[in-house]
Amino acid sequence: ADRCGFARSYMSRIERGGANPSLDAIEVLADALGVKMATLFADEHESETGDL
Repeated sequence: ADRCGFARSYMSRIERGGANPSLDAIEVLADALGVKMATLFADEHESETGDL
């Protein structure tokens, strides 16, 4: 939350499925994590193997 500039309560709601982030918010989150946006949409198997 701190790296994204999001309120911790907002991040918590996203993590619990209580909020649907906009594509802009997902882009900010991906940048803060140092990953491509597509990585956040990959299923668990794809993320582990790096296949997208």
